[in-house]
Amino acid sequence: MDSSAREMLESLFYAAVGVAHPLRALPPCLPDPPPAPGRLVVLAAGKAAGSMIEVAEQHYLSRMPAQRLVGLAVTRYGYKRRPTRHIAVIEAGHPVPDAAGISATERVLALADAADGNDLVLVLLSGGASANWIAPVAGLALAEKQAVTRALLRSGAAIGEMNAVRKHLSRIKGGRLAQRVYPARLATLAISDVPGDNPAVIGSGPTVGDPTTLADARAIIARYRLDMPAAVAQALADPDNETPKPDAEVFAGSSYRIVARPDDALRAAAERAGAAGYECIMLGGDLQGEAREVAAEQARLALSLSATRRRAIILSGGELTVTLRGRGRGGPNQEYALALAIHLNGAAGIAALAADTDGIDGGGGRPDDPAGAFIDATTLSRARTAGLDPAAFLADNDSTGFFSGIGDLFRPGPTLTNVTDFRVIAVDAPA
Repeated sequence: MDSSAREMLESLFYAAVGVAHPLRALPPCLPDPPPAPGRLVVLAAGKAAGSMIEVAEQHYLSRMPAQRLVGLAVTRYGYKRRPTRHIAVIEAGHPVPDAAGISATERVLALADAADGNDLVLVLLSGGASANWIAPVAGLALAEKQAVTRALLRSGAAIGEMNAVRKHLSRIKGGRLAQRVYPARLATLAISDVPGDNPAVIGSGPTVGDPTTLADARAIIARYRLDMPAAVAQALADPDNETPKPDAEVFAGSSYRIVARPDDALRAAAERAGAAGYECIMLGGDLQGEAREVAAEQARLALSLSATRRRAIILSGGELTVTLRGRGRGGPNQEYALALAIHLNGAAGIAALAADTDGIDGGGGRPDDPAGAFIDATTLSRARTAGLDPAAFLADNDSTGFFSGIGDLFRPGPTLTNVTDFRVIAVDAPA
């Protein structure tokens, strides 16, 4: 695609990511350490956990004795930037949990259990924590928990639905970490990656009350006709696996603050686009739905703007889903981009980028997986020249294969933050 259009789209992505990076978002929100002899116990999980723990560790080591600072961070493979001075960072599986995640989570739970009334437990959450903190309920093996995750990922279930199931199969999610911390003081700082910024959904809400129930989890399994191991059905029928509700005593003295959210990222991109002379059309940071269907709607909007010769940027965030029917590779951002290109059908003067702000969109869990893809007016013609059929690739859910074939994958690598998806359509983008 045209290099100047690509550079402009990338600049908007990096403006969005930059405002949500822990180095900028976290320091103003960090609480004071507890008075002696209390300890500060810092527990971090998610794709931003490595960078969040770096910022927190640097902040607190200059303000309190190192022996009163303990903790552990768990992040996705490839998201540990450099060794920390005092608090260890463990890398584990995402989106499918693995044994490294189980081992690290047991250490987290031990730290939570050891906290007492003099201590402050500071939890630093970001998207990906649901997979990184993995502690299956009694009777459920790792392989069975992995099967649940894979089935949910393939089903097209929304993030809130996925987390409602995962909470009831976990000893740390859905407020269970707060139970383990009590009666120590508890403070949570989170980077939101979910539509609506609901604390009960971010990282599966380990430190807040869970409004969903075992019955809700069973209904989600039934709604998507998921074939689950027998142990999962047994766990979801066991009343001992019900999660603590918002009015439980363990949450009474805790605090929760969101330090960065999707709307913050979109506003930063909008400011940059406005400075470049674009009219900004903001669709919000909480869009949900099937990726290819949202792409069709946004293509119609872009075409209508083009017809009236408006020079505009369309911005949106939110968690789109893909119902897998084919055998290809790719995440919701790449599938959205492919469907968008098909619906735009080579319309002149329109270019777009769809990418996950964590730097990886779907894929096999590798840190070099693509974050998303670019399209422009030449996408379909270049594909035809390369012998690629866009509709066939979309039917096979193989957006990665399609964009790899024309060189339009976006690979920024791990961004060390995560504020959900970022989609930008530039109408009448400069050549």
